[in-house]
Amino acid sequence: MSLEPIGIFTLALGVLCLLLGSSSTVIVFVTLTVFGAAAAILAGSASIQPAHLFLGFLAFSTLSFQRDFAVALAEFKFPKPAFWLTCLLFYGAAAGFFAPRLFAGATNIIPLGTSDYPSTGGAVPLGPVSSNFTQAVYLAADLLTFVLMACIGSTERGFRAIAIGVAGFSVANAAFAILDLATYGTSMQSLFGYIRNAQYVFHDEDVVAGVKRVVGSWPEASAFAGMSLASIGFTGTMWLCGRNSRLNGSLFLISVFLVVRSTSSTGLFALPLCCVLLFLTAAGRGIGSTASTWRSTTTVVFVPPLLVTVALVLALDNDLYRKIYDYVDLLLLSKSTSSSAMVRGSWNLYAYQNFIDSFGLGVGLGTSRTSSFIFALLSNVGVPGTIFFFLFVLSVLLRQRSLPRSGTSDIQLSARNGCICIMIGALVAGPTVDLGLLFFILAGLAWARPATARVTVPQQQLFLRQIS
Repeated sequence: MSLEPIGIFTLALGVLCLLLGSSSTVIVFVTLTVFGAAAAILAGSASIQPAHLFLGFLAFSTLSFQRDFAVALAEFKFPKPAFWLTCLLFYGAAAGFFAPRLFAGATNIIPLGTSDYPSTGGAVPLGPVSSNFTQAVYLAADLLTFVLMACIGSTERGFRAIAIGVAGFSVANAAFAILDLATYGTSMQSLFGYIRNAQYVFHDEDVVAGVKRVVGSWPEASAFAGMSLASIGFTGTMWLCGRNSRLNGSLFLISVFLVVRSTSSTGLFALPLCCVLLFLTAAGRGIGSTASTWRSTTTVVFVPPLLVTVALVLALDNDLYRKIYDYVDLLLLSKSTSSSAMVRGSWNLYAYQNFIDSFGLGVGLGTSRTSSFIFALLSNVGVPGTIFFFLFVLSVLLRQRSLPRSGTSDIQLSARNGCICIMIGALVAGPTVDLGLLFFILAGLAWARPATARVTVPQQQLFLRQIS
């Protein structure tokens, strides 16, 4: 076990934040999730990321208060989201211990960490693997993160701090991506070694058609694009709601550009779906309704004619159409026949076979690697675990938001859309059940209900006048 330089930085930052207060601690924690390729501590083949290390400081600063500890415990009550997530954790961990032993050799799996693809596609007979433990730890960290976000978000100050942290993540994610492009081919690129030191397979120097793929602070372009979708969903919704319009509008456009520039098929496939989600959000706010802004109204009115105009231009300009088609074909259409796509497709086939061979119970959390989140759920935790996860998601996403036109309601809506965008990307290329800390941060933000948002009916008119 070794403590890396970024780990020393994380520990020092944690001590400083404890002195500064809980708001600083949660802002820094959320921002640190941007270091998706970094290892604060290396423990054999396992890597402890800075955000996971910092989670201990956040838990201490939050749960050391009796009131917050009681609020956190209350989140585990049936049928709250944390209850279903706890069921997923316990079932997945139990399946991870028993299933590889009960079904040993009954099916072949693609183990996590597979990087070289022999003729078997990396498949090995089912049996216990080290990731059974590490994935259970990651999911436990996800559960703790969600509960802490729900607890911290129960106060207006904490709720705002989480939202500021998500904005900080978006800024840092875009900044690292721009630096990745700006320093490519120079000696400055070596500085990224401090935040690309985890025990992962890195694809940080890949080039497509002479264009460097953007990875930023992540191991590969697909991971960068997948997590950038969260920024697109969050900042795009905040812009539609008219909240910090210049900052969120700029971050939205920059994130969209960087996802396209990453040349990731995951990002290019999921990005249009995320944009459709934002359009539906603008339409749902309703033209002329109390929740409407000129941005959502403009989006609903002008986007469809704009798309029709673009389609007509492409139909009339054959050269432009051919250039765009060739680009899309290179990154998306022809990718389905590439060796990489065929290997990833075989992972999903193995995952489906794992699901069948385990009689729908799953081969255990962290046992098999896939190339789609839905196959990761079915193969690892089977039907029971899949049900637990979707009950968790539905509990979060379907919860009634706070008062219309309030900052709280808009942030909750933005966090919800950020969660959905992450899931859209994961459905394309999610390798494991773990969607990452940022997903559960956004889920906690969408679920949280600060005290000022829980007002009585006679107080609503005064509250609306104050925020108008």
